[in-house]
Amino acid sequence: MSDVTTADQGEKPGAERASQSRSPRLSGSFVRNIGLVLALIALCIVGVATTGERFANTDNLLTILRLASAMGVLAIGMTFVITAGGIDLSVGAVMGLATVWATTLATQTMAQNSHWTVMVFTALAVGLIAGVVNGVLIAYGKVVAFIATLAMMVAARGLAEIISNRQTQIITVNEFKEALRGSFLGVPNLVWLLIVVSVLGWILLNRTTFGRRTVAVGGNPEAARLAGINVKRHLVYVYALCGLTAGIAAVMMLGRTNSGSSTTGYLYELDAIAAVVVGGTLLVGGRGTIVGTLLGVLLFTILTNVFVQNNMSTSAQAVVKGAIIVIAVLLQQRFAQHGKAST
Repeated sequence: MSDVTTADQGEKPGAERASQSRSPRLSGSFVRNIGLVLALIALCIVGVATTGERFANTDNLLTILRLASAMGVLAIGMTFVITAGGIDLSVGAVMGLATVWATTLATQTMAQNSHWTVMVFTALAVGLIAGVVNGVLIAYGKVVAFIATLAMMVAARGLAEIISNRQTQIITVNEFKEALRGSFLGVPNLVWLLIVVSVLGWILLNRTTFGRRTVAVGGNPEAARLAGINVKRHLVYVYALCGLTAGIAAVMMLGRTNSGSSTTGYLYELDAIAAVVVGGTLLVGGRGTIVGTLLGVLLFTILTNVFVQNNMSTSAQAVVKGAIIVIAVLLQQRFAQHGKAST
């Protein structure tokens, strides 16, 4: 893509070409993020106006961040998958399976006899293996991403029900609970974990070869292949990363709920996809934004909090969420048409 642009504008200086090619993208990203920030401010104003101190107090704000933490990590992994031109419908079910496997009697006994991190590594391993299976089926098995991850969603949820016998498994390892439910500088550890994953995700997407290849694969897989990128192997890496973030989110959910359940993460994949799309990542691939994804997660979390504070029904909340998603997709199409017109 960039080679074509260079050939068409051969007479122009390199610096001028670079500024012309980058400025529309930067300005578009800036406008989208500003729009999300304004929407967040408007929601906060509504929350303060309707519930007053109940919304604006520090405890409620920390609650919002705590609720957004696991979903934020899940959405960061989804950002990479969608940027690469794929989709993953299994992350919620994989997260539930990871919570169940990490809280089995055998796993907790091992954790008590050795170290509580055994539970952490178990959850991460479950998520990573599920992600690798998804990637291999899609890249090498040539199964459509929608079907492959749908099958994984059903299988993971069913396996979680078999392992747990459809019962909630309580965590008995006190060291694990203390580590995840603690705080540092007054901020919950779960929020710090979200911050760390967000920073690493932003660096990986924007400052590494892996991130550039992810964008290239999502933008034009054939061109990426001709440029020397092993597209199939990279897709496996991307889905493995998404599975790993599902495992991290599972650990965070265990820290929040002190239990593992086959119902954990139910429909979380839809919320993650919605946050990614609202944040500005293109559904067709080729463009992704970690900052936008986090703003999208905060937008939906604050929206839920405002509805709960005002004792409004979940049905009305779902309608508003649906409207927000439709508006975001329409804006994406408008930006895409504007980008084509400008080139």
